[in-house]
Amino acid sequence: MTRPLRERDRARALIAAETERARSGSGGLVLLQGATGTGRTSVLESAVQDAAGRGLRVLWARCSPEDTGVPFATVLQLLGPVPDFTDLTPDRDDRGSAARLWRLLRAYADEGPLLLAVDDVHLADAPSRRWLREAVRHIDRLPILVVASERSQYDIDPRHTGLAQPLSPSLVRTHTIDPLGDTAAAALVLDALPTAAPDWTAQCVRAAAGSPLLLHALLDDLGGPQSAGPAPDALPPLPETCAALYPGSYPAAVSWWLDSAGTATAEVARCLAALEEAWPRTENRPIGDADEPVVPDVAGVLAEAAGADPARVTGWLTAMTRIGLLRPDPAGLPRYAHRLLRDAVLTGWPTVRREAAHLVAARTMLRRGERVEAIAAHLLRTPGVGLPWALRVLQDAATVAVNDARPGDAAGYLRRALDEPLSDDRRQRLLTELGSLEYASAGGAVAIARLAEAQHLPAAPRDRVRTAVALGTALVGRGEVTTALEVLRRTEGSLDGHPGLTRTVQTATALLSDADLVTRQETYRRLSESGEYAPELVGTASRALLVRYEATAGLISAGEAMNRVRALLAQPSDPLAEPFLLGTAAAVAEWADELDEAERLVDRGLAGQHPALLHPMEHALLNTRADIAAARGDVARLIAVRGDGAAVAAHAHSGPSNRDAHVLMALVHTGRSDEARRLAGAFDLSRAPESWELNRFLYARGVQRLAAGDPAGALHDFLECGRRQSAREVYSPVVTPWRTAVAQCRLALGGSQEALALATEELRLARVWNTPRTVGRALRVLGAATGGRRGLHLAEEAVETLRDAPADAGMELVEALLAQGRQLHAAGERGRARDRLREAADLAERKGGLRLLALAEQALREGGARVPTASRTGSGALTASERRIADLAAAGRTNTEIADLLHLARRTVETHLTSTYRKLGIRRRSELPAALDHPHPPAADTAKVTTP
Repeated sequence: MTRPLRERDRARALIAAETERARSGSGGLVLLQGATGTGRTSVLESAVQDAAGRGLRVLWARCSPEDTGVPFATVLQLLGPVPDFTDLTPDRDDRGSAARLWRLLRAYADEGPLLLAVDDVHLADAPSRRWLREAVRHIDRLPILVVASERSQYDIDPRHTGLAQPLSPSLVRTHTIDPLGDTAAAALVLDALPTAAPDWTAQCVRAAAGSPLLLHALLDDLGGPQSAGPAPDALPPLPETCAALYPGSYPAAVSWWLDSAGTATAEVARCLAALEEAWPRTENRPIGDADEPVVPDVAGVLAEAAGADPARVTGWLTAMTRIGLLRPDPAGLPRYAHRLLRDAVLTGWPTVRREAAHLVAARTMLRRGERVEAIAAHLLRTPGVGLPWALRVLQDAATVAVNDARPGDAAGYLRRALDEPLSDDRRQRLLTELGSLEYASAGGAVAIARLAEAQHLPAAPRDRVRTAVALGTALVGRGEVTTALEVLRRTEGSLDGHPGLTRTVQTATALLSDADLVTRQETYRRLSESGEYAPELVGTASRALLVRYEATAGLISAGEAMNRVRALLAQPSDPLAEPFLLGTAAAVAEWADELDEAERLVDRGLAGQHPALLHPMEHALLNTRADIAAARGDVARLIAVRGDGAAVAAHAHSGPSNRDAHVLMALVHTGRSDEARRLAGAFDLSRAPESWELNRFLYARGVQRLAAGDPAGALHDFLECGRRQSAREVYSPVVTPWRTAVAQCRLALGGSQEALALATEELRLARVWNTPRTVGRALRVLGAATGGRRGLHLAEEAVETLRDAPADAGMELVEALLAQGRQLHAAGERGRARDRLREAADLAERKGGLRLLALAEQALREGGARVPTASRTGSGALTASERRIADLAAAGRTNTEIADLLHLARRTVETHLTSTYRKLGIRRRSELPAALDHPHPPAADTAKVTTP
């Protein structure tokens, strides 16, 4: 079937013009050059039809590799059966034969104009090519036009001299047929499949790489009108492998293209396709630096893998890129235009040959000092090679991937490393890392099986402890707490003669027992008894856990807890136990509002973690980091980094995490109620495993429900949180202040007596811990529950207590100011109420607490106060007088100097500065330059100062 020609008008016009010249008696040669598959034959067939229509006699020959050994095979095919030449053999006189064939051609020309059409003339036998050249030299005064198509494509093996190369340019009209442009190729797709969507069409165009041959073959496979049956209405996605194509015209066309290019070129093409499998996807960062030339390096590696000349490989890459079969990615790596094209190139190539190419590439790249992951990517596609450098490369690549927070990639490298010869101890360490990484990237039974296998291999005591801790952590994450603790106890029993390691395992057991209520109580009871009667048997990390336990049980104050923790930190500890000590100390410091110290401990703890080993303290440290952000009121950071931390956190629990709880409360505080509602309903808490993180999320969901106007639902969540926390012997409000939350719900529902009892108990426990944040919160709720003058006194005490708290307790201070303002308004002290409510609104706005800001503004309106619509905080909120005074103060002027310069009373200056500090959210004069965005303290220009 004749297919439509696109972008070939210039070729057809050239042939038409030369046809007319031949009709007038002036012959010549038109040579159609182009790469394989660009449609040279189609253009030649079109020329034959046009010439026949113009009255020319057409003599046609199609050259093939089978005829190259037969002298004059192409000419004999062209001129038709000639009885005089039936005895022609290779040992006959070629010149005499050529002369007789020329006379025959002249005889044809005497009868009328001729068109000699020779397809694939580069495949013609040598005598025929010489004869055609001689004929062209003598037909300039004859009505004979020769139109020949010739493959002109760069190959690894240099091609023969072209037909026209020895001829004078005046005798030849050469036209190069370029690959199809995207627009023309898309039109061909739509001709065949009118229902094709733009994206689908673009994929077809890319897979055809400018070749009409490949495009028509692909359309045949995909269901165009050339295939049996009607075109489908809904086209399936373009496949990435040729196995999904039927009847396979496309891979057959690609195979024909490779065959026509020669063995050496086909080998290079297939090696490139194989090596490209090991390169990153185009959308990722490719191998090497994008600013460096990549093609020469690829050419060298490719040349070694294929056993070809590097210079010829470089030329081939350039040529294939020019015609569109290869397209450089953003870093310059040459890639096949489409993954389907690459797969077609590889079709039928033996797996053994592919693996050999990857091994050569890896070895070559190692010798050239390429990036370790680039080398390992090729080793991933080879079986075990038994070479020392291969194992080293794979493990180094795993380290790089772990440091880049890509545990899945690291696990892939270590899985491949298992195929190399390994000693038992090395296999044990590798399996421990691999199981940890598989758990971090995917979780599940496979990771636990790896760790269990590692546990049963011979290993040094420290390695056995590392494996046991990792396996225990994974088992607890899967809800198999009993099994995890049994693993640790067995390991502890095998450590005779290693007291330090024994204490480390005991600490891990105590920490992981948090997931089981009964075991937790028994474990901490034994730890407490040991610490009292045989303290030498309890390590520093375990003693830190006892401090944490006593803090949450409401038995010690924050000051005592920090003194004990700091003393433990000052003692030497085993490196394996140090993460437990640092993580526990960081949590206690955060509860004690020692946030800077807590942050330093978190950083130390995370820096000391083995990046490829599963450890329970990594999750705990990341949780403490989120707790610190919440304590600082950094709601924006909590919301922005919902997925912060190692992937182990995402798989450690099937239920909500501590960070989910913080994000939920941050969404509530910032007024994003719809997002908060969706997150609150995203977990089925009835199926979540028992954990303190579940209790934290219950508390957060209660906050969300209360903010949404559902005090009954919030009450249920707070009570359930309290029940679960009490069962864990967690009574202190330092973690989840559920009693004050229940009291607020009771007040909303009319139960003041229950609210009073709960708030009183909360205050008692808060005074035990004795931090401004916990005490101030309890005082605030107790004041609301008490009411009257006593309630006002408690509310005032709450505000003053929280004013003495770290600046990070700003959100608690907002709530206290709001509660005091409401109570003052109820008591008829409207002036003081407005002051407190305005202060609450300003602080809430600075902290980003839009929900509390809305509540403060609502309370102001209810009290008859006018609420400004403009922003009341930040440098933009300053009045002109405030800004002028603030600029002078930031420049170093004293209040007296400012008053004299502006002709104001000193008291007026102080009032303006007080208002400025409040709007800017600062406390000290030294903070003014930064708050006013002054790069340097501005010089005071008294000549320009005027009275406001």
